[in-house]
Amino acid sequence: MIDISKKEVWFITGSQDLYGPETLKQVAENSTKIVKALHDSTYIPVKVIFKPTVKSSEEIYETLTAANQEQNCIGIITWMHTFSPAKMWIRGLTALQKPMLHLHTQFNRDIPWDTMDMDFMNLNQSAHGDREFGFMVSRLRKNRKVVVGHWASEPVQKKIGDWTRVAAGWNDWQGAKFARFGDNMRFVAVTDGDKVEAETKFGFSVNTYAVGDLVEVINNIPEAAINKLMTEYESSYNMVDSLLEGGKNRASLVEAARIELGLEKFLEDGGFKGFTNTFEDLHGMAQLPGIAVQRLMQKGYGFAGEGDWKTAALIRAMKVMGSGLEGGNAFMEDYTYHLDPAAPRVLGSHMLEVDPVLATNKPSCEIHPLGIGGKEDPVRLVFNGRAGDSLVAGLMDFGNRFRLLINKTVGEEVLEDLPKLPVARIMWKPLPDFETACTAWILGGGAHHTCYSENVTVEQLEDFAEIANIEALVIDEDTTIRNFKNTIKINEAFYNN
Repeated sequence: MIDISKKEVWFITGSQDLYGPETLKQVAENSTKIVKALHDSTYIPVKVIFKPTVKSSEEIYETLTAANQEQNCIGIITWMHTFSPAKMWIRGLTALQKPMLHLHTQFNRDIPWDTMDMDFMNLNQSAHGDREFGFMVSRLRKNRKVVVGHWASEPVQKKIGDWTRVAAGWNDWQGAKFARFGDNMRFVAVTDGDKVEAETKFGFSVNTYAVGDLVEVINNIPEAAINKLMTEYESSYNMVDSLLEGGKNRASLVEAARIELGLEKFLEDGGFKGFTNTFEDLHGMAQLPGIAVQRLMQKGYGFAGEGDWKTAALIRAMKVMGSGLEGGNAFMEDYTYHLDPAAPRVLGSHMLEVDPVLATNKPSCEIHPLGIGGKEDPVRLVFNGRAGDSLVAGLMDFGNRFRLLINKTVGEEVLEDLPKLPVARIMWKPLPDFETACTAWILGGGAHHTCYSENVTVEQLEDFAEIANIEALVIDEDTTIRNFKNTIKINEAFYNN
């Protein structure tokens, strides 16, 4: 399972030597109190680490380059308690490689009307000190998150916490490996892309492994491990009779367990954080992995079908962002529509591989024929999704840039039973409305594979795109087609510069 609690963000306070030792001592004390409050906040899932006040170009450079080198440091928070001349920050900011949040706050919440004097004014200069710093970051064209408000307030702490989750997702991509069993589904465009450019831009690598290499691992799984997993299946899911001991399809469940254990061993041994496969390349496998993929996603692996490595990587990042929160993040595909004029909806699914983290009930473990792949009937988990706020997001390669496309949605309970559809079923209403959302998604070149999220926000994904320095397009309750088209045109000009 994913755990980001040991990750760190460094809290770096800016000042200068101008004010003397007493003022600088008070700056350090105040910063320490802020750091303790943020570190103890239930909204912030990582450690917030106090760093000594930086007062010179040399101290700034040493601190920021140290952040680059510290493996557990996923980003920095900067704050100017006093005025900190921003030319001191140029060398350090130029060298900084970690995500940055600029906290525009001040130690005191209220003006101390009866006691405020010039000593107080000299000590508390955040209102203009942060603007000096902000100018330099903008002058250097560095992306960052800006959070404004008093450090002790819940909204500010929640914004910081949300950003630390984004930084953790980005950190998880650095050096990550994704395995591709087989190649891209033949002739499909949007799931393909430039893996060299992706590694350069995002920090993760994607490489292909022969299905035969995986099959060799699968075939060497010991029977004792298979039997143990079978017992886990039976205690975790509602099993159809044919998969129970003595049932006519029991051997298929054995094979499904063997595939799951083999896949997991291959991924663990190779240090992979996600994977893809394709039904067009299953040589040596008895069935297309269904329950195996579903359960591995639930454990935190990124996955997408048909060789779609970009979506697999995005799902992994969003799983990291949402770790420990209610709800889930899962591989998804807009499969069919309910075009009732009064209430059009999207029914999302995939052939087999939807993460049971979205299940509203105890999944049913079933076996059914699959009309593609040419293999034995695969075992899969069948369930319905739940209602609630959600979104779908897709990552596409446009040749000269990557685009992250995001659509706010509202999850809904599946309207009726689907007794003849033996897959996971997730239903949602896209915002602002069905027609506008679908039109904008198509105009934006959106992929048919997405990550469906119940706990990551649009703002977090926009922050993620800022860190990655890629384009983000949002479809939400305020979207109009005219404005969306204009945004696309403006972005084309911007990214062609």
